[in-house]
Amino acid sequence: MVNKLGKTILLCSIVFFLGFNSFAQKVKVYPAPKEIKLSESFEVTVEEQNVPVYNTKIPPSKPIPRLNPLRGGYGLASIASFDMNESVTVSIACSTPVKTVKVLPTSYGIKPIIEGTKITFQLKEPGHVTVEVNGEWHESLHILANPFEENIPNPDDPNVIYFGPGVHDVSQVTVSDNQTIYIAGGAYIRCGVPDQDGEIEIRGHLRKKPTFILEGKNVSIRGRGIIDQSAIPKKVRRYTILAHKAKDVTIEGVAIFDPSHWTIPIQSSDNVHVDNIKIIGWRGNADGVDITSSRDVLVENCFMRTFDDAVVIKSFGGYGEVNNVHTRKCVIWNELAHSLSIGAEVHENISNVLFEDCDVIHDVGRETALRVYHCDDAVISNVMFDNIRIEEARRLISCWIGKTRWTETEERGHIKNVTFKNITATSAPIDTTLTGFQDGPDWKPYTIIDHASMELVGYDDEHLVENIVFDNVVLDGKKVDVKQVITNEFVKNVKFN
Repeated sequence: MVNKLGKTILLCSIVFFLGFNSFAQKVKVYPAPKEIKLSESFEVTVEEQNVPVYNTKIPPSKPIPRLNPLRGGYGLASIASFDMNESVTVSIACSTPVKTVKVLPTSYGIKPIIEGTKITFQLKEPGHVTVEVNGEWHESLHILANPFEENIPNPDDPNVIYFGPGVHDVSQVTVSDNQTIYIAGGAYIRCGVPDQDGEIEIRGHLRKKPTFILEGKNVSIRGRGIIDQSAIPKKVRRYTILAHKAKDVTIEGVAIFDPSHWTIPIQSSDNVHVDNIKIIGWRGNADGVDITSSRDVLVENCFMRTFDDAVVIKSFGGYGEVNNVHTRKCVIWNELAHSLSIGAEVHENISNVLFEDCDVIHDVGRETALRVYHCDDAVISNVMFDNIRIEEARRLISCWIGKTRWTETEERGHIKNVTFKNITATSAPIDTTLTGFQDGPDWKPYTIIDHASMELVGYDDEHLVENIVFDNVVLDGKKVDVKQVITNEFVKNVKFN
């Protein structure tokens, strides 16, 4: 029998427990391993919980060194990551007084509050934002806010390769049918080179084995941990995560620092889901997601600050056509090449491609943000770029057929049925020190002198760029019209809505 006082104590205890449990489940922060040196530039809290702030390398800020970063030095970005399941308050303590702050993407509508050396803002839902303080855009702070995990694997499951919190030295892991690699929050994978380095045949060529290989059916790599390839030297570089001749593939949640080559190549695979992956790279060919000769691929909710193409689609002869590829809700920082693109290597047909609802927060590279780039002999068709927001545009849009240093076929191909819809862009200031490369077999360097240039270039009468639609493409607040797009005589049926 419980008296009134006992009932009161019991009720208060239940309320306290439920309140504490609700608070505890609002946000989840993973402690950093003690061996990892953290950033000294920022202190971050979310709902008054301290969040570890990591460092990783980024390319130089100046254009010419950026073209050869291994000789031109590097910068350091700061990265804070946590999980959330409802609106949270993020606070950032800086080492100097804050005069201005910018939180990107602008489309998120985040309004920060400045108090001395402190910045505070609300983050209403999971997403990836970049915070730039006092005009410092280069060595900025990336806040990576993940949704809570679901269906976390059991460490004792024999089909799970489990990396718990702490530092793990990993050289090479391959999984096959029904297996999962799980990298828990607080786990830090230091990638290395095995004592006896193996090779794998990819597209007819032998390559160093990637750090992680997914083969077979129903395979995955997931978690909230960090994969760091910084210890892998350039001369023995390798892919980070390779999906190879696989089916029903999940790549989800992890952050990847300093990839030594293509980060996530998807080769000859079907039904692939890449979700909430965060990539920050600074070395040459550190692409984000390369979708090659694969079908039914969805890439979503990712953050990529890459020193080459962010999301790119390619096809290689004899390895299958590409069909049904969808990229959405990604935030992209283009350091060198293309943000969202197809090409250059296109040896088999590519069709039904959709890039939508993405933000390009910086475009400081030498190539084009949105591009269909064709220097081989297949057909590229039914492509849409829809609802893309570009906050800094130099070379904005391109559909191009020709010969380049990448060409491997004698015959040229075709580009048809490409739509650019609901594109909003702000042209970047002209920077005559920012050099690109003129398309052609000799690949001559040139200086970018046009604001947000747009081009449609066919090859000849039999290899056309045709049926291209500009539907509500807005540059600097005004709709783009025919006078703003460079074309040649091998372009047919272009519409402006």
